[in-house]
Amino acid sequence: MKVIAVVSAKGGVGKTTLAANLASVLASSGRRVIVLDLDPQNALRLHFGVPLDSIDGLSRATLSGDAWRTVMFDGVDGVTVLPYGAVIEDDRRRFEAHIDHDPLWLLHSLNALRLDASDIVIIDTPPGSSVYTRNALCAANFTLNVVLADAASYAAIPQMERMIETYAAPRPDFGGEGYVVNQVDQSRQLAKDVLKVLRSMLGEKLFPGVIHQDEGVSESLACDTTLIHYDPLSQAAADFRACGQWLLSRIDAIAVSPGSVA
Repeated sequence: MKVIAVVSAKGGVGKTTLAANLASVLASSGRRVIVLDLDPQNALRLHFGVPLDSIDGLSRATLSGDAWRTVMFDGVDGVTVLPYGAVIEDDRRRFEAHIDHDPLWLLHSLNALRLDASDIVIIDTPPGSSVYTRNALCAANFTLNVVLADAASYAAIPQMERMIETYAAPRPDFGGEGYVVNQVDQSRQLAKDVLKVLRSMLGEKLFPGVIHQDEGVSESLACDTTLIHYDPLSQAAADFRACGQWLLSRIDAIAVSPGSVA
């Protein structure tokens, strides 16, 4: 399997929506895709039709010692969903202490699923530095950093770069990092200026296109689905498909040695 950690140094960049729609794009290529929610907000499931009243997820399963396969859902677009789950505050703290104690918890848990070499795992993480993001980086073969075309995202890039350098880059099976600029309104001159700076700064790490701002994104979430499923002819859906193909080419170029996460 190939593991993609979707990360961001700041909140409000549309990271979960991007992770969900990229999962749908990659699943449409015939690959088995598992989306794994490592964010206590437990919002990734909302894009895939998982019942709103469901409390099952990896946090509860880990604390109770249950197998993750018992809390995996078949979502829309053929994507397998592993939610974070709903837990009370004390249990959330116990769960975080558990995974903080074992930086390779996620890596070992994924290996226990015995996925095929061609399978793809997409991990959604909370913004910024957290025990969840650190664990995801310790398991990732590739990181996808989501940014906006604004000054705050530009200024926050070094923070996530340092985390990647610390937790992911030293591993021989880590294949690199990529950047996607999300929610772009190209009618704004500032967005154009920041995009120019980002392209100069990030070079080949940056997805050549952008994800345009699109009202259909919020409408699709209101319908418990992805934009790819809700409005496949929209501009943002075309952007997601182009980004998915770029991402697939990047991760398929990663050589993973036997006995590693794949």
